[in-house]
Amino acid sequence: MTAGTTASRRGWPSRLLDGVERVGNRLPEPFTLFLALFVIVAVASTVMAWAGVTVQIPGSDEVTEIRGLFTGEGLVWLTENLGANYVGFPPLVTVLPILLAVGVAEKSGMLAAAIRRLIGSAPRWALPYAVGVVGVLGSVLSDASFVVIPPLTALAFKAAGRHPVAGLIGGFAATGAGYSTNILVTSLDALFAGITQSVTGVLPNPGAPVNPVSNWFFNIAAALILMVLAGLLIDKVLEPRLTRQGVPQTERADEEDGAPSSEAVTAELTAVERRGLLWAAVAFALTAVAVVAAVAVPGSPWRNEEGGFLPSSPLLSSIVFLVFLLFLVPGLVYGWVVGTARSVPDVTTLMGRAVRDMIPFLVLAFVLGQFIALFNWSGIGSWIAVTGAEGLEAAGLTGFLAILLFVMLASSLNLFIISGSALWTLMAAVFVPMFALIGYEPAFIQAAFRVGDSATQILTPLNPYIIVLLTMLRRYEPKAGLGTIIARMLPFTVVFRVAWVLVLSVFFALDLPVGPGNGIFLDE
Repeated sequence: MTAGTTASRRGWPSRLLDGVERVGNRLPEPFTLFLALFVIVAVASTVMAWAGVTVQIPGSDEVTEIRGLFTGEGLVWLTENLGANYVGFPPLVTVLPILLAVGVAEKSGMLAAAIRRLIGSAPRWALPYAVGVVGVLGSVLSDASFVVIPPLTALAFKAAGRHPVAGLIGGFAATGAGYSTNILVTSLDALFAGITQSVTGVLPNPGAPVNPVSNWFFNIAAALILMVLAGLLIDKVLEPRLTRQGVPQTERADEEDGAPSSEAVTAELTAVERRGLLWAAVAFALTAVAVVAAVAVPGSPWRNEEGGFLPSSPLLSSIVFLVFLLFLVPGLVYGWVVGTARSVPDVTTLMGRAVRDMIPFLVLAFVLGQFIALFNWSGIGSWIAVTGAEGLEAAGLTGFLAILLFVMLASSLNLFIISGSALWTLMAAVFVPMFALIGYEPAFIQAAFRVGDSATQILTPLNPYIIVLLTMLRRYEPKAGLGTIIARMLPFTVVFRVAWVLVLSVFFALDLPVGPGNGIFLDE
């Protein structure tokens, strides 16, 4: 049989996925991508500056001239602000403090123990729904969730007499497809908020400040629905299909591929781990009570001048501190009980390990900071926003259809740019100001981006954690390939995407706040 005959017999989904992989493999890694974009903006700004291009933002009487990087003024700006552009990159201000606290909670073992406790205590019938809960909540572990959760959920399924591959695939699907949402406030919320806030400075009416809880109401609604849907899909679609296909329920005896065996991971907690979780829960509750007491009393310094909290107040400006506190205190208590954080050097080591895991982002943040700073300083961001907004208005695309098209674009780009921070940096610089000029809150556009940034990442071969999952899966199915995984992920992607869009539609139609003090439309 010839290669051409083989190719002709393959269906269009396989050819499409092959095309996605080929195109995606030609994309540079994020640092190179944004370095190239920085150069493009530098050249374009210089040409526009020489041409005398100006922009006037609606609602402002000031006409702004485009400034070019390759001019005397631009070169001085760059040499004077290189360090400030990096250190002043807003996500660093929010992500790093939260990262230190989450690092203590994660590296001490508390978060993994909590996940194991939740999975291990679920009855057999409820196990798929427990996996849905754990998967969607898993983003609190950041990227580690893709490695920690699937083998644990596979083990829990096997112990309950259910198909372990359903736990493995379902755990990964729930983690990946629901990665952009959580009922908890995580470092991802801080990261997205920092990027969003960094591009609102060019707007005459930037709306309410964007902070880590600006999408909290939307996240809670989406997370609860996705948890249930993930459980239903695992229970009613994935597991029955695996049984019909005769997928083995036992792992291969050999370990020549070097894959991590789920047998090495136990869902059962030791006595000291159970005691640590108990005291961590007590510490969390006491800390939360202390915070509520501090802000609830009349005359609290965390209230605004009217005595409330919305639309802005010191309390909302202190979200980073509150998240830091609510992760750090339980993490320290757990670490003390189990012996992983008994001294100050222990704690600093745990924090250092967390920062070490973020080194790729810290390196990427250097070029991201330069790109955003140049985009804003040159005036190109304002020019694109005004031009794009005028184009949308001329085409009549100012309603929800424009939001849906934005979601579709984010979904498509997410197949090629896996880094959520890199993709949002790229899209926020253009679309946050553009949509603000036709009346949308930056926080709402950030929420819409979450819809596009979620489900499709479990389909793309460019997601490195799919390769990790494939290695785990081949312990059960030696001949499994990327097509095997993608075919099993597709129902999750489709259903999750529809659910995400429906939630977004309800918030839009009812004009519901997406977070404390953050709505859909800008106030006139």
